[in-house]
Amino acid sequence: MTVDPALLSILACPQDKGPLWYLEDEAFLYNPRLQRRYPVRDDIAVMLVAESNTVDEAEHGRIMGLISARGLKATFGG
Repeated sequence: MTVDPALLSILACPQDKGPLWYLEDEAFLYNPRLQRRYPVRDDIAVMLVAESNTVDEAEHGRIMGLISARGLKATFGG
C-alpha cells in the first residue's frame, strides 16, 4: 500500500506550507527548503513538526539526487 494519491496532491509542510516530495520506498515526505523529513507510518503521513527530523547536507544531497533521478513530482505546484 501507499499514501492515497488524492491526499498526496494536497499535502503541504506544516511548517512553511510548501510542497513536499514523497519517497515511497523510504517511507517519508521531504521538504528540501527546510531539509526536513516527515515519516510515513502504516501508509499514514505523520505531518507533525515534532515527529519530523532535519537532515544534514550529505543526506539532503542524497535525497535530492533520488528525487531528480526518479523524476519525482511535488505534492502540489510541482
